[in-house]
Amino acid sequence: MSHTAHIPSHRKPRRSASKLALRAGVAGGVLGTIAVAGAAGPANAEPVTETIEMPTLGSLETGTGLASAVAASAEASQQEALDQSLQTQENLALQKAAQEAKKAKAEADRKAAAEKAEKARLKAEAEAKAEQERKEAQERASRTSERTQLAATSAGGSSDSGSSAGSGESQTQAPSGSAAAIVAFARAQIGDSYVTGGTGPNSWDCSGLVQAAYRQANIDLPRISYDQSSMGTSVSLSNLQPGDILYWGSRSGSYHVAIYVGGGNYVGAQNSSTGVVERSLDWDMPSGAVRLL
Repeated sequence: MSHTAHIPSHRKPRRSASKLALRAGVAGGVLGTIAVAGAAGPANAEPVTETIEMPTLGSLETGTGLASAVAASAEASQQEALDQSLQTQENLALQKAAQEAKKAKAEADRKAAAEKAEKARLKAEAEAKAEQERKEAQERASRTSERTQLAATSAGGSSDSGSSAGSGESQTQAPSGSAAAIVAFARAQIGDSYVTGGTGPNSWDCSGLVQAAYRQANIDLPRISYDQSSMGTSVSLSNLQPGDILYWGSRSGSYHVAIYVGGGNYVGAQNSSTGVVERSLDWDMPSGAVRLL
């Protein structure tokens, strides 16, 4: 036997560790122990043992559950954020729809108001036109009555024509026959409007009125003023008779015509401002006159 067989060793004993293997799928925690024994000092020294607690399977499962809870919480947060985003979008859509509905209603109200105003305008125009037509009908009836009275007066006063002869323009004999018809028609149109190219029945130009008046005596005149003044026989302004045609300008180039009605007056369609009027010769002295009767 060796002489050193009973001598305690002074070397530190090698640390020994033992592990308790973790078995997967087994419930509960299993303690793992690692014992480390070391001898420091004499051989009879108490060995030192270190015990390390290893994680248990329960702890691992708890960590896994915590991770799952965190993941679930994160998913819930994401879902809540998504729900909030959807709710916000829905609210914005509702607001936009409400604004569009309000705008559409305002546009419909505007159109309805415009249509109402247009109907009111058309109604007012129709009423004004009806009133104007009524007045024109009354004026035509009045002129017809006046024409009848003038014709009767002319017929009754023809017997007194001799007393007025040679006493000047203011005493010119009352028209009779064709002249009376021409004068009566011309006076019956007083108040009608002047329209260039107008030939009646309610609007005239100068030659249109003269042509229509002479038609009452079955005399067809040309349509243009200078053609009308070129017809008949030229007469002096101091020797006028009712029914004579007065002209302004030269006889073959007159620019205006009218009808002498006696008493120093004439009737003519003057212009758009005055229409058909009866005026004194002094108001606008004509250039000359012609007689067709």
